[in-house]
Amino acid sequence: MNITVYLGASRGNSPALEQAVRALGAWIGESGNSLVYGGSKSGLMGVLAESTLHAGGRVTGVEPQFFIDAELQYDAIDELIVTETMAERRTKMIELGDAFIAMPGGTGTLEEISEVMSMRALGHLDAPCILYNLNGYYDDLRSLLRRMIDAGLSTEERQHGIFFASTLDEIRELLKLTAQPDIISFAGGMPAPELFPVEQMMEASRAVLEENGRAALQYSSTEGHPRLRQQIAERMLAKNN
Repeated sequence: MNITVYLGASRGNSPALEQAVRALGAWIGESGNSLVYGGSKSGLMGVLAESTLHAGGRVTGVEPQFFIDAELQYDAIDELIVTETMAERRTKMIELGDAFIAMPGGTGTLEEISEVMSMRALGHLDAPCILYNLNGYYDDLRSLLRRMIDAGLSTEERQHGIFFASTLDEIRELLKLTAQPDIISFAGGMPAPELFPVEQMMEASRAVLEENGRAALQYSSTEGHPRLRQQIAERMLAKNN
């Protein structure tokens, strides 16, 4: 799996963030997945690439020419794709990705993951979009997405596939879950399930599966799955009320 990760070219001021970036890179490498990122050697971007390489993972960088001219590229990565513009960079990173993760970052990171969310909303992308909500960094964004629905400016369906995960363990479990279409297919369509903590969604999904038996997975999407989705949604909503 190609995992596209968005993050900053600065280090920030939180040691926990750098530790989380290193752990993510190490897991990507050790798990046999590949990293797609912005190609820089600077800040957290360089930390992520380095940790992935040290763990034996393949790293592809995508970087505009003007950053190459400034000698910001990470020369040790496996492949560097050079683009003319930032827009072309964003497009290429999406083309290469099978899953998308945004670490806590600045306006550039927000721009990149917002494009992924928009493509999901339009139905032009079918891949998990995960915001790494380390220490509640993206709590306000999650509240804003909920407010969009409440205001009638977005819908539950358009936000399907947007997840908030607080730990690397949650990200790993979420990627495993979304890689199983027979399980995740009925998780879609619930009342904005992705806006709940991912561990609640997984807990509710497993509980409903156990109650209905594995035969539940044989239901057609137009018959049995809506009922299962509703049961999962009711569990999650009850826990948050």
